[in-house]
Amino acid sequence: MTNSKTVKEVMTPNPVSVTLNDNIYEVAVKMKDHDTGFIPVVQSEEDQILIGVITDRDLVLRGYADKHSGSAAVEKVMSSDVRSVSEEISVDEAARLMAVGQIRRLPVVSGKKLIGIVSIGDLAVHHSFADEAGEALSGISQQQHLH
Repeated sequence: MTNSKTVKEVMTPNPVSVTLNDNIYEVAVKMKDHDTGFIPVVQSEEDQILIGVITDRDLVLRGYADKHSGSAAVEKVMSSDVRSVSEEISVDEAARLMAVGQIRRLPVVSGKKLIGIVSIGDLAVHHSFADEAGEALSGISQQQHLH
């Protein structure tokens, strides 16, 4: 039986974000305050056009390990090659994309506007997609142990 739930139905809406005007210290504080390791970068708070993402790993490897201070620009640590998904794609297709791309979280967009985040956990709570989410998490975990 195929479930036709869309990503929009399971995503976390209105995620916290930063802009290029923020610095990496501000990103770290937002991660702490919102208990997340993933922050989208948007063009401006008003338009919410997705232009990149920053993970806690990016902060460590591209930020502090490269001796950038907390006042360094967001651009120093962000990834601008971002995979995102439309709010209308199915949950099972999102799970497949995450498994194939070894991705834990995907920004959800309407056009180019950031409207949410879908995570492996969001997919796992929907029992009919637990297998896909489990495969994605397993693949990601195995890959990270190789590094």
